[in-house]
Amino acid sequence: MTDFRIRPARTADVRAIMSMSEPLVENRVLVAKEAVAYYEDIQEFLVAETGEADQARLIGFGALHVMWEDLAEVRTLATDPAWRGHGVGSALLGGLLDRARDLGIRRVFCLTFETEFFTRHGFEPIDDEPAPVDPEVYAELLRSPDEGVAEFLDLARVKPNTLGNTRMIRSLD
Repeated sequence: MTDFRIRPARTADVRAIMSMSEPLVENRVLVAKEAVAYYEDIQEFLVAETGEADQARLIGFGALHVMWEDLAEVRTLATDPAWRGHGVGSALLGGLLDRARDLGIRRVFCLTFETEFFTRHGFEPIDDEPAPVDPEVYAELLRSPDEGVAEFLDLARVKPNTLGNTRMIRSLD
């Protein structure tokens, strides 16, 4: 089980993404999103699929959400349970980090329960320290209605954080 490919997501993938997300949302691993949010953000997603193009099956997905000039968040990264341990998550994360580099992003943030996975990929816990941004940037980020930004900033309105997961960050060289 190693024959898969990574590609940019298309609107036709949204239903499969939502279907794969559903049990993860029920188990409080992923934050629930409305269908409209997936469609609005589809350009942020990469998907992993297996099989021939006309019979392809989605086996994973992940998104990169730009938060600031040099900061982005890996969001909604998930792999079909049958494909765990086969490099799908690593390939998706690698693709998202490549996108971040292409955009000029220097730091990538995530909220995760999968701390060992992200640690293997160079992420480190932020712990309870303030968000690692300049005060000027912090003030600008406070204006965002995005819950991921609020989680990154560790704002009181999201404490305890939405799912109880760990804030992690990686610098890109």
